[in-house]
Amino acid sequence: MSLLSKTPGTRLGTIGAIALGLAWTAATFGAALIPTAANAQATSKIYYRAELVQPATADRAIAGSLVWSCSGNNCVATKGTSRPLRVCREVNRKFGEVRSFTTRGEALPAADLAKCNA
Repeated sequence: MSLLSKTPGTRLGTIGAIALGLAWTAATFGAALIPTAANAQATSKIYYRAELVQPATADRAIAGSLVWSCSGNNCVATKGTSRPLRVCREVNRKFGEVRSFTTRGEALPAADLAKCNA
């Protein structure tokens, strides 16, 4: 039986169900495409993270040949060519004492962090 041969009430109910299904599909696909903070970080390829003792004085700065983006005490940058301790020292020179420093999610050992802040 075609959609046109049904009674008006049934036809409207079917059309309403189809419209509701299309709206639900559009909403769920739209929600899946909205970028989240986690997705934004993943796509920007953050490699280094530095937590500073004092808040950074600038939102963006160059330290160790890398562009650092900062918000409060937290700064992030993409991958560079230097060793993590060297990058940490450059962050220290630019922003001040570093509370913690990670590379690809691995924390800089305490002895190296002490050297970074020396």
